[in-house]
Amino acid sequence: MSITLVNPDALPKVDAYRQVSVATGSKLIFVAGQVSVDAEGATVGAGDLAAQVEQSYLNVATALAAAGAGIADLAKVTVYVVDWTPDKMAQFAEGIARAAAKFGVAPVPPGTLIGVAALADPAYLVEIEATAVLD
Repeated sequence: MSITLVNPDALPKVDAYRQVSVATGSKLIFVAGQVSVDAEGATVGAGDLAAQVEQSYLNVATALAAAGAGIADLAKVTVYVVDWTPDKMAQFAEGIARAAAKFGVAPVPPGTLIGVAALADPAYLVEIEATAVLD
């Protein structure tokens, strides 16, 4: 594998992601922000953060597959959530868990969650951009 995920002893352990991603591959894959739409462009999970997180991660996986990569090749994700507040964490985590169940592996690369006022369409609650590395 070209990605090694690490939690240094001197940093807090976080279950949802790892603190460091060491990439040794030579092929970089940059995935544009993925939102909760299906192949026809229809919004999936209107008003449901968990459903939108799940679909957005599934779309990231689809984009990675088109480049010959998978969730295990993720080096970094950035997640934008509309009107983020900490009380939304359970819904957010549920969406990740549902996507992970479909992947067979949890997406745990280093990640950043950023609360935003809005995304490109008022129906979108979350957008996930990703970087992956292959040998």
